[in-house]
Amino acid sequence: MGFTEIFVATHDAALKRAGLLDEGRGSADGAAAGQAVRIQGISDFEVEQLGDLAGTAVHAGGADYELTMVDVASDSLLAVPPAMVRALADLLTYETEGEGSVLDDVAEQWAAQEDMPFDAAQARTYVQQLAELAAGIDDSERTGLYVWSV
Repeated sequence: MGFTEIFVATHDAALKRAGLLDEGRGSADGAAAGQAVRIQGISDFEVEQLGDLAGTAVHAGGADYELTMVDVASDSLLAVPPAMVRALADLLTYETEGEGSVLDDVAEQWAAQEDMPFDAAQARTYVQQLAELAAGIDDSERTGLYVWSV
């Protein structure tokens, strides 16, 4: 299995980045620092699982967390729906009464999914990074969260 890269970009920049990644020329340093997370051994399916877990954790379960095709030019580029972006961003600030960190709980649950290639500690790092990406999306700049997966 290859890797999945989740990044913040405008629509046009996302298509360009996907093209480079499709050609095998993209790299983790292709985006501004802190604007991309590359995860080995997962696919878009595991990203959708994370969205479901995050939504449930912030009491926004039942929303549509299915990634959507961005453009017919790239089968490998998908857009993260607004509901998932909000749920991920909310993991940074969501508080429960005496229940501990919601982000930690989501990371543990995600790592426990079948065939996940990393443990809870690594999952926590990924979930933290993805939540920070989601929180940094600026509607005024027309940026969104995108998933490229092979």
